[in-house]
Amino acid sequence: MGPEQLNTLTDLQAKLLCDQLREQIIDSVSRTGGHLASSLGVVEATVAVHRVFDLESDRLVFDVGHQCYAHKILTQRGGQMDTLRKLGGLSGFPKPREHRADAFIAGHASNAVSVALGMARARTISGEGYSVLAMLGDGAMTGGLAYEGLSDAGQSGEQLIVILNDNGMSITKNVGGVARHLAQQRLKPQYLQFKKVYRRVTSMTAMGRGLYRLTHRTKQAVKDAVLHCSMFEDMGFTYLGPVDGHDVNYLTRLLRYAKELNCPVLLHIKTIKGRGYVPAEKEPDRFHGVGPFDKETGEPLNHGGESFSSVFGDTLRQLARERNDIAAITAAMPDGTGLVEFAQEYPNRFFDVGIAEGHAVAMAAGMAKQRVVPVAAIYSTFLQRAYDMLIHDVAIQGLHVVLCVDRAGLSGEDGETHHGVFDVNYLSSVPGMKIYCPASFEELRAMLRYAVEKARGPVAVRYPKGGEGEFKALCGVEGASVIRPGADVTIAAYGTMVNEALAAAKLLEEKGVSVQLVKLNSVAPLDIDTVASCVQKTGRLVVAEECVDAGCVGRRIAAEFSIRNATGVKLALVNLGNRFVQHGTVAELRQLCGIDGASIAHRVEEVLGRG
Repeated sequence: MGPEQLNTLTDLQAKLLCDQLREQIIDSVSRTGGHLASSLGVVEATVAVHRVFDLESDRLVFDVGHQCYAHKILTQRGGQMDTLRKLGGLSGFPKPREHRADAFIAGHASNAVSVALGMARARTISGEGYSVLAMLGDGAMTGGLAYEGLSDAGQSGEQLIVILNDNGMSITKNVGGVARHLAQQRLKPQYLQFKKVYRRVTSMTAMGRGLYRLTHRTKQAVKDAVLHCSMFEDMGFTYLGPVDGHDVNYLTRLLRYAKELNCPVLLHIKTIKGRGYVPAEKEPDRFHGVGPFDKETGEPLNHGGESFSSVFGDTLRQLARERNDIAAITAAMPDGTGLVEFAQEYPNRFFDVGIAEGHAVAMAAGMAKQRVVPVAAIYSTFLQRAYDMLIHDVAIQGLHVVLCVDRAGLSGEDGETHHGVFDVNYLSSVPGMKIYCPASFEELRAMLRYAVEKARGPVAVRYPKGGEGEFKALCGVEGASVIRPGADVTIAAYGTMVNEALAAAKLLEEKGVSVQLVKLNSVAPLDIDTVASCVQKTGRLVVAEECVDAGCVGRRIAAEFSIRNATGVKLALVNLGNRFVQHGTVAELRQLCGIDGASIAHRVEEVLGRG
């Protein structure tokens, strides 16, 4: 359905379209998995935006992009929804390379207003006339960047519309019956039309402009006394709301009005997360991000077993039973990081700070300074936003903050905005940081305990999404361990890449190649002595990693070998290169990127001169 058709929909047709979109989203996500509840909550708002604006030229920035499924269907991608989050298929987030109507990539939260303001200012500089909107989820308002953007946007005077999708966050309400009545009156179509005409007529003469200023000041004084000025109006926005975010026709009229205002506008809509699908309405958190499920019952088709995240949560609870100085911190991900049971058992020692990773790490530093042991569980890709705090607040003072870096490595179907492939680089650059890399559940238990009880200073334990592989042993916490002897070539790996290295060793063994396998228990500090000793026996080293090439462990080893004048060593690196990796299953992506067992084996053969 093109912009012209959407613009001519009757009110009844718009309602029917919302029902059809909701059904298609539920049907598709039940087969592919994805972010269901968030997209269901903004169906009407999305349709209203598409009725008023031409998103081929107007710009809509999502925050976060998991609200975008209805938008994808409305932009001629409905027939591809069964490929959602699959290798080579539709992304679960807006992607400009997918469609012109996707204005900006949106995988992390709280940046939409800043991005939209940049677009609006670019419009002014270039003298163009397109509209700019930001669809801001209320969860994103727990991130400080959202307020930085709102503060600047409100004072900018730019024509910009922010749609605040409020589905549960506590935003201060107007108090009292008179306030509620006035709020309703100022959003009536007749009032909005009168206001628009009055503003246009009074702007024609100097006397009219003076009259407008007087009446505006009088109205503002009354409103401030009775309604209490919202923080958005204090920032400089024309505030509309709160209104029913599921009344598509009223939203359409308000957006048409907002479009005509030559100023920053904030439209505050109240929505229900998971709207239209009873299981998602009852348990919106569970249906925020889901795998394939039975559409009739809402029950998952694949019941996940034990994972690194659940093992982390269980182990931390056990440690908390033994010590009363342990606190757990997460940034809006208690379920994803395995901390739900910890929060239930130790509510006074659990802190969910919202989408505010920098704050989480700075707060952890304050706790550590006062002799509490903070354990901050944060996804690798989100921890990137706390890099300054890691250096300034934690490392300079050598504070004992334990970072549990979840989703380290390729995270799968969420794609390039969510792969944790940079933390090896940025964490290794922080002086004094220790980085432990468990390859099994047993190692995670041991490394977490060691990090809490024996380590000093900042320490990170990094582990992937999902379960363990073939390797289930416990080799140690620090240093490096030889887990397979061999004479022809040495393969070094860490974390669950050890499983791919083992697979490569087996493939090579079938071809008569004797592989020595070194497991790096930690990558900071890096046990160069053990690696060098092993390579002395084989003369060849292949370092296999699930991270980007820049700053990887293999390059650090190569630099150390060069410093030590270790001549005659043939060294090859197997990693993701310097690129962003698309979405797909982890197994598919490892194969695509050339870091699976078969690819490692092929690289070894090249080093041996057989390739």
